[in-house]
Amino acid sequence: MNNRKIIVFDLDDTLYYEIDYLISAYKEIALNIETKYDASNVFPFMLKTYFDKKNVFEELNKRYSSDIPIENYLFLYRNHIPNITLNQETKEALSELIETGNNILGLLTDGRELTQKNKIKALMLDKYIKAENMIISESFGSMKPSLDNYLYFHQKYDNADFFYVGDNVNKDFITPNKLNWTTICLLDKGKNIHKQNFSGNIEYLPEYKIANMKELSSLI
Repeated sequence: MNNRKIIVFDLDDTLYYEIDYLISAYKEIALNIETKYDASNVFPFMLKTYFDKKNVFEELNKRYSSDIPIENYLFLYRNHIPNITLNQETKEALSELIETGNNILGLLTDGRELTQKNKIKALMLDKYIKAENMIISESFGSMKPSLDNYLYFHQKYDNADFFYVGDNVNKDFITPNKLNWTTICLLDKGKNIHKQNFSGNIEYLPEYKIANMKELSSLI
């Protein structure tokens, strides 16, 4: 094994729960609706509608007899400053990884540039990951599982061992598996937006599964 290790993380439902971002956005939208329509209990209605698998924004317009364009809701959802944080377990895991001085952390996430940057700032990930090692699909120009996204790290760091930590079996692990990275899946505790299915083709599956971030150090 090489001394230097490059550990690249997914963002949503890996370093934090994406449902927390959804809740933050819904609260922002609910406040906007309550102010505009002198309404109350908008957030609980939105959350129930979401879990009922209905179109939340269409249902809001029906409930308040409004004609707010769906694009306006989406703008607020995607561009608000989120109230999200890393949990203590994740903070400790990231801190432990960089304390050795031999590990370099990276981020590889799909999504819109502003949305993901707002998440990164709210989570204070710059304490652990340099900006040059944060890859966001919209600004980078390709999405997972594109080879280019992972090769960025390969080309930047030679003579290193590579790890990818994610949650989405459909797209997170197939490419790093091909590149002989060590792939690690953080198991869903029932809160993930995209549910995990490990019955698919083996090339999509992670090499290791962990129940929590505390287990990460034993694999790296």
